Amino acid sequence: MCPQILETDYDRWLRGYGVIRHRPETVRRVRILTEGLGQAGGREGSPFEILTALDRVASAALWLVVHETYAKNVYIDGRPLAAEDFKERPEGHTGGALNMVPAYAGYLAANALTGITRSWLMGQGHTVAAIDSLNLIVGNMTERHAERYSWSNGGLTRYVQDFYSYKLDASGRQDSPLGSHVNVHTAGGLAEGGYLGFAELQYVHMPLPGERLVVFLSDGAFEEQRGSDWAARWWRARDCGLVTPIMIANGRRIDQRTTMSQQGGVRWFVRHLRLNGFDPIVFDGRDPAAYAWAILEMERRLEAAALESSRRGKAAVRLPYGIAVTSKGYGFPGAGTNAAHNLPLGENPRLSQKAATLFRNGAQRIFVTSDDLRAAVAVFQRHGRSERPKERDHALAHRDPELRPAAAPEWRSVPADLFARTAWTRACPMAAVDRAFVAAVEANPQLRPRVGNPDELLSNRMGKTLEKLRHRVTDPEPGVLEDVHGAVITALNEEAVASAALGNEGGLNIVVSYEAFAAKMHGVLRQKVIFTQHQAATGKAPRWISVPIVLTSHLWENGKNEQSHQDPSLCEAMMAEAMHVSRVLFPADTNSAAASIDACLRSRGQIWTLVVPKSDSVPDMLTREEAETAVRDGGVRLRRLEHESDSARLLLCAVGAYQLEQIARAAMRLRERKVPFRTVVLLEPARFREPVGVGEMRHAASPQVKSALFPDQCDLRLFVTHGHPAPFLGALAELHRFASVRALGYCNQGGTLDTPGLLFLNRSHWTHVLREAARLISAHEESLLEPAERDALDGRAAPLLQ
Repeated sequence: MCPQILETDYDRWLRGYGVIRHRPETVRRVRILTEGLGQAGGREGSPFEILTALDRVASAALWLVVHETYAKNVYIDGRPLAAEDFKERPEGHTGGALNMVPAYAGYLAANALTGITRSWLMGQGHTVAAIDSLNLIVGNMTERHAERYSWSNGGLTRYVQDFYSYKLDASGRQDSPLGSHVNVHTAGGLAEGGYLGFAELQYVHMPLPGERLVVFLSDGAFEEQRGSDWAARWWRARDCGLVTPIMIANGRRIDQRTTMSQQGGVRWFVRHLRLNGFDPIVFDGRDPAAYAWAILEMERRLEAAALESSRRGKAAVRLPYGIAVTSKGYGFPGAGTNAAHNLPLGENPRLSQKAATLFRNGAQRIFVTSDDLRAAVAVFQRHGRSERPKERDHALAHRDPELRPAAAPEWRSVPADLFARTAWTRACPMAAVDRAFVAAVEANPQLRPRVGNPDELLSNRMGKTLEKLRHRVTDPEPGVLEDVHGAVITALNEEAVASAALGNEGGLNIVVSYEAFAAKMHGVLRQKVIFTQHQAATGKAPRWISVPIVLTSHLWENGKNEQSHQDPSLCEAMMAEAMHVSRVLFPADTNSAAASIDACLRSRGQIWTLVVPKSDSVPDMLTREEAETAVRDGGVRLRRLEHESDSARLLLCAVGAYQLEQIARAAMRLRERKVPFRTVVLLEPARFREPVGVGEMRHAASPQVKSALFPDQCDLRLFVTHGHPAPFLGALAELHRFASVRALGYCNQGGTLDTPGLLFLNRSHWTHVLREAARLISAHEESLLEPAERDALDGRAAPLLQ
């Protein structure tokens, strides 16, 4: 008799499984890897035991992904589906999800091989079916998923029926916890990934020293954002954790080849990466073991490069970058075609026998029996042996940095009589922002600071911040505020620098920009806001320190630079988002700027858009108490700028610093002409609109505050606003539903002008305020305006602006 030859784990792995094949290069690389790990492996199993289980888990996930797209019913015994078992309306981003399966499975294996739970980020959020399916299989689900899904006929049937179900529950909300993209119920998810290209900009700024982040990117998104090329410029061993960016290069967008594919494919991309400071590593994107190898090899190279650069006295390193080569939808019929993006079969298998046969044959090739899968899954549930958290609880998923109190703001004295213009004192509100951020950084040396700066930080009056933190560069220029370890991320790309702050959830952040150019940040800011809003709605509001987006050199200060520089779009767009997450404030002077930035940096999980003047001649109008009240309540009554307020029907409301100054100038004339009026400074207008949802209801101004600032008695209301008056009035209909109202603001007039000229051209000058006040109180305008002023308003004479 011949002696029986026992099959080793290596032999079993080498055979592959289903459509998973291990090519010679991958085998060679994995053997070298396992020799470094040791044949016994770590506490969670021998290397080839884990890799053998990996093939089966990945194959089962491929099987589940295609069922999620096409199947109405699921049978874990793998029986062929009948026509009625298919969905009437299949839906999904199937090809990308099939490509993501080996990637995320390889990530799970890398963690098991080393006993370390890494964080993960996925740029192509539409491939979430892969993540959710693998998490279901290995038991790494969030609470909402775990209570609905399991590896059983019933559990998987509910899973696939929940995918794109569009059902609403009894409360009128989405019933299914599954999304078309990553959502708050995706275990370990950090971003929706619906805006392609933003993960590429953020990942390098995300992990802190000692942390590890695996990033999945797409070749389609590569052409979306320019700033992804600069990641290698920002990484430093001193203040960054390990990052392993991996592009899944499948060569296709939705209905054509990617631009990269058209330009020369992977060979062209390798040259591009080397030119931009990366260390490219090409591997087989169809094999989950190749991903596990790539993750560990990239970490090894990055650590080695950091040590070598330190030895040589250098800071910058070549950042390893993985390129996983595959075809769109590999592992199932239709791979490599345009159809693979959504529905690779081309036809509905419920209606087409041909498509049904393709599905059955394709599904059979990737089917895993329950016994085999049960044994494989057990290998991925040994976290306790290494005392590590499950992947759903990775380090970046639950940020809650310690924040120590900073020095109190430097409050300015304010004239008691605001009607005496000659007694006004003036200051620079942006200087208060600068001081506050430096104070927070100095009080919190344990927090990594990041300053997003498209350009002109000094011009924008953030000199103390720049002097302390400096521009991050690879080769400092003598005599310039630059440093290889600088914390100011400067690039003429608004999305890229905003992403430096948004990605740094474990640290302390600020973004400072010209208001007009900040409009380009809207997409990345909105992605952050909506994901945060959804987290808060599930009772899991994030705990990262709120991020101020400071818009300065703004509309009314940029008259000299033509109309392209005169744009309030971002603050208006951010006001339209959920008010309890996207807070938009218009500080009226230095004290209110100080109170605003101080409150922002003490809050958690919010984006604060602050529209702040940089001029050093902004009048001091609000006391410390008034400024803090305005931040607390959203607005404040300015009693020192009122006349006979007890009998007043006219209410003047300012939104913005230059707007308050114009109201103050008009107020002097109104008091002189004995017109009773009240004055309100509206700091956070969105809090006065009609709230939607529980979060907004909690944040909205209370009925008591609304009635105190806008009493029924004052039924003649004149608003002077920073932005366009029409959307402002539309949003704040609650404030003028039963009142006569006028609104002044930006009306798309511009050119090369100074601030008074820009105000006059846009009907926001104090003389316009008086004309509108006269109309509201039904007075003849000559009772408030001098003849020369009326001539200027009517276009009969040049205005005398002072």
